[in-house]
Amino acid sequence: MLKRYRYRAYPTGEQQHALSQLFGCCRVVFNDALAARESARRACRPIPSKGELSAALTAAKTTPERAWLAEVSSVPLQQSLADLHRAYANFFDSRTGKRKGRKVGAPRFKKRTHRQSARFTRNAGVGVLEPGGGSGFVRLPKIGRVRYESSRPLPVDPSSVTVIREADGRHYVSFVVDEPVPVVVLPESASARCAGIDVGLTDLAVIVYDDGTREKIDNPRWLRSKERGLARAQRAYSRTMKGSRNRDKARRRVAVTHRKVRETRWDHHHKLALRLVRENQAVALEGLSVAGLARTRVAKSVHDAGWSTLTRLIVEKAARYGAVVHTIGRWEPTSQVCAGCGVQDGKKPLDVRVWVCPSCGLVLDRDYNAAVNVLLAAGLVERVNACGGSVRRVLACADPVKQEPAEQTAPSGGAA
Repeated sequence: MLKRYRYRAYPTGEQQHALSQLFGCCRVVFNDALAARESARRACRPIPSKGELSAALTAAKTTPERAWLAEVSSVPLQQSLADLHRAYANFFDSRTGKRKGRKVGAPRFKKRTHRQSARFTRNAGVGVLEPGGGSGFVRLPKIGRVRYESSRPLPVDPSSVTVIREADGRHYVSFVVDEPVPVVVLPESASARCAGIDVGLTDLAVIVYDDGTREKIDNPRWLRSKERGLARAQRAYSRTMKGSRNRDKARRRVAVTHRKVRETRWDHHHKLALRLVRENQAVALEGLSVAGLARTRVAKSVHDAGWSTLTRLIVEKAARYGAVVHTIGRWEPTSQVCAGCGVQDGKKPLDVRVWVCPSCGLVLDRDYNAAVNVLLAAGLVERVNACGGSVRRVLACADPVKQEPAEQTAPSGGAA
């Protein structure tokens, strides 16, 4: 399994200058190749192939206008052409239906102020040294030994190394390694519970376990909590002069705010996903169309909650810890069916949080009821217990007010 290890890098001032030159060369090669393809398309000429673009790059190094391309390593430049070729392949596969998932747009020109990266493959002479003590070094051609913060050792030698400069100015190194999936065997004393999860916006996740316990995970609303500070930073950025140093500083302040929001959300989801797969033998999730919800009036809140990231992390960590993940269909009427008797009562507006089943009279919390239905639809609990009683009624009839615990957050344990 291919896995990515990403670390914070600390290049020296001279190395930062060399990396800036490398990033600029990679960006120019990508943009020149994209312009060549677009020019050929508009003129109804044959689209240049990857080999023809590579030959054009080699010839460009001998011209006065592009002679400075020879001052950097040639491997990242060739990888930029490979990235463009892959981007077009993904675009056409998405248009024809060969590529699953959301639609992918056509490649666009890269900007200097956006995220910059350069990838070195194994044949570029990259070397990794991890002496311990929390520091590591990666040797890059024509750059030198770049120090990075080694929070965990690499399991095997990497197949490629990508140097990244984010929009806020921070540098990172990303290693791709090929390692087998490490299945962690939990002790016999570990819980054998099953959990049904219903994600939402008021509460990030509502969880019901097959033993009858339940909990709600509060939605911290990471972006919403930073909106006022972000608006101030964006106003200050809009009032600066284009091309000035103050504008670059203001742009970085905006990027820093977005980074803090992104990293806080990522850390929270890692810890929550790890706790769920460690404490449960099986987890049931609802397959949601996040792309469809992103076109509604709650689009910002949906993206802020990060449902797709949370579900993906649960699936990845479940494979490592030996848990099973069941994903039910997105059209399952989890919010319309009474979890006690199974009668479907029709659609309900979002402002209805508690409702009474017209068939059995149960008072149902909307979110808990949906989580129970997710658990039942996945087949993780029996419909009838050993005494002949209805299991679904036992799971559904708990008082939605008295059973609701105080606001809970994920434990502070480290993510894996």
